[in-house]
Amino acid sequence: MKQFLTSMLGSLVALIIFATGGLLLAAGLVGAIVALSAKRAPVFENNSYLVFDLGINLTDAPPRVDLGDLTGGAPTTLQVRAVTAGLAAAAHDPRIRGVLLVGSLAPANYGTGFAALREVRAALAEVRAAGKPVKAYLDYATTRDYYLASVASSVMLNPYGLVFMPGLSAQPVFYAGAFEKYGVGVQVTRVGKYKSYVEPFIRKDMSPESREQTQVLLDDLWGNLLADIGRSRGIAPAALQATVDAEGLVRPEVARKAHWVDRVGYRDELIAELKRETGVHAAKQPFRQVALADYLKTVVPAASEHKARVAIVYAEGDIVDGEGEPGEVGSLAFARELRRLRQDPTVKAIVLRVNSPGGSASAAEDIQHEIRLARAAKPVVVSMGSYAASGGYWISTYGERIFAEPTTITGSIGVFGLQFDVQKLANDFGITFDSVTTGKFAGAITVARPKTPEEMAVFQRMVDWIYGQFIAKVADSRKLTLAFVQEHAQGRVWSGVAAHRLGLVDEIGGLDAAVAFAAKRAGLGAGDYGLAEYPRTKDLREAIAEMLGRVAPSGLHVRATGLLGEIERQFDRMSAELKAYNDPRGVYARLPLDLAVR
Repeated sequence: MKQFLTSMLGSLVALIIFATGGLLLAAGLVGAIVALSAKRAPVFENNSYLVFDLGINLTDAPPRVDLGDLTGGAPTTLQVRAVTAGLAAAAHDPRIRGVLLVGSLAPANYGTGFAALREVRAALAEVRAAGKPVKAYLDYATTRDYYLASVASSVMLNPYGLVFMPGLSAQPVFYAGAFEKYGVGVQVTRVGKYKSYVEPFIRKDMSPESREQTQVLLDDLWGNLLADIGRSRGIAPAALQATVDAEGLVRPEVARKAHWVDRVGYRDELIAELKRETGVHAAKQPFRQVALADYLKTVVPAASEHKARVAIVYAEGDIVDGEGEPGEVGSLAFARELRRLRQDPTVKAIVLRVNSPGGSASAAEDIQHEIRLARAAKPVVVSMGSYAASGGYWISTYGERIFAEPTTITGSIGVFGLQFDVQKLANDFGITFDSVTTGKFAGAITVARPKTPEEMAVFQRMVDWIYGQFIAKVADSRKLTLAFVQEHAQGRVWSGVAAHRLGLVDEIGGLDAAVAFAAKRAGLGAGDYGLAEYPRTKDLREAIAEMLGRVAPSGLHVRATGLLGEIERQFDRMSAELKAYNDPRGVYARLPLDLAVR
């Protein structure tokens, strides 16, 4: 019944909005859905295993809407802080015997990055340190899966499974050839020899500078992964690398002999073992267990009612002007929230959690301005997630203290502008343009023709000025010389370790460390404050009310699967990237295009 209600929710909302009459009945149906969606604390027995199904996307920010029990099935997204808090509770919960990891991670957008996984690994290590077993069962394990599972006290691999951990790669897509073929013109203004975001639009391969910085970055990230795995498994990083280079696809017996896994066996063998451990003897009964998502409902506190609070503000996604859509960091919305927190006397400190590759330069400045004002009133600490680069670094740089993980991708202090024209493409179809202007540069903002050298000089001056502002802000906030920042900026991306060495960040650590530091700076003891998160999760009643106010008629869209689905997702992603280009000046501070580490 709950699955049926879930699938019909979109249709129901449309009916509520557009049907005439029957409003009382519609209100009753909405009320029924809200009642079904209420959270129900799970009931589970003592001596249970906490089952962590990895088939999720781990995000920094909490979910936008709390559906409660409406969906019936397992969630597709979990928040990193909720997971780590739940695991910390499980470490000392007498009802929990141990933790079982199953499944394979499902990264999406900027979620499930290596920095986030490192925080979850630390929480799993805390469970082990409390004397409780952490077991992992792997079928097909990617690098992310194995990185997380390697912290377990026992790792079991399916006899026909494998560990696919060949190393990291970044494979940007280049459009210049297609633009040339179809007559799309591109003109670029940029500062920073490593600012490679524009290269896919004007080149057919990576520049030497882009290749150099990407190689150094991936080497740093990979080295940290091998070091973490090696410490957990008792294997030298060199030995791990030797297996990677020899195998590519690490088969079960190879993985066992190399000590990557402890055992090779089928799932039912592990289930039988777990049944014995949890005291279950009936053949048809499952072992005693509770799903992590359900367990979180019982142990992760709701919004704090303390008189003193530390606020965590999540800046996750592309930085854009305006309010922004879900998954974006809208300058107006975030500036307004920071202003409210600055003026709230119950908020004693602010932690800005950044997981963003940047975006609009003017939007980043609007947010940074509010951060500077907030810092003058109370401690403001920055915690960098998997990405805090370019515009993401712009909004971070004035943090009183900046925390990053070793695998955080940061830096990329550079600026670029992109100017497109479709003159040749249009002409090929018999379409032409003409214009009448009242000034020398009146027609500069157009896609009807290439920009003149004088017009490009105007755009370049704007890019140069914003880059100068970026450099000056970093030098001022980080107490570095202008010459030093200019030398190490240049649009270059760095790992968290390298950024710490350069002074771009202050400390290696996760969100919990940043919160503890902020509380201490505010003079708060461990039990003297609560946490509040922004943007906060809305319950289903609020979400439906919001949809009633803004949803427009639209057809239901069914997502394709397989190869067709992958092509559709690629087009959706490219479309979303183009929509994010909404800076009124056409100037951006953003991580290199498609620097997706796989």
